[in-house]
Amino acid sequence: MITAEQYDAWSADQCADLEIVEGELVRNPPRSKREQRLRRTLANALDAAAGPDWIAGTGIDLRLQDVPLTNRRPDVVVYRADTIDVFPTRPEHTLLVVDFAPSNDRATQYAKAGIAFYWRVEQAATGVPIVYTYVLDPASRTYRDSEVFTGEVKATAPFPVAVQLTSL
Repeated sequence: MITAEQYDAWSADQCADLEIVEGELVRNPPRSKREQRLRRTLANALDAAAGPDWIAGTGIDLRLQDVPLTNRRPDVVVYRADTIDVFPTRPEHTLLVVDFAPSNDRATQYAKAGIAFYWRVEQAATGVPIVYTYVLDPASRTYRDSEVFTGEVKATAPFPVAVQLTSL
């Protein structure tokens, strides 16, 4: 069982491809070059659209709970700019998470933690990414379906953003 204190003592290199789920170590598989480029493109577009109060980044540790430790590493995280030097990033700092290797347990964990927006990206058989967007229902702490985008994202929430994903 890995504790928050143990994890926080590890170097960034040691944590680079790891998540901790209820105290247990989970290794993330390597990402394809296409997925890495897609993730960076989406993060850059979100960062540019977010305005001065929010920052979008990749490779961000998101601490969902301390005991038992659950520390996720979503593909893209949009977090409050005034928490840039705060480690680890907490749900209350986070506006949006994006996952390219989605699972229902991740979405459930993010919703229970109170993160307002969740995007799930899937690669269609045609090679064109499909982006499913969700909005938190604060009363039930579950996500409800929002918009779906194929190839080009033109979202209005959590802020207006447009990004072309078909040429990647």
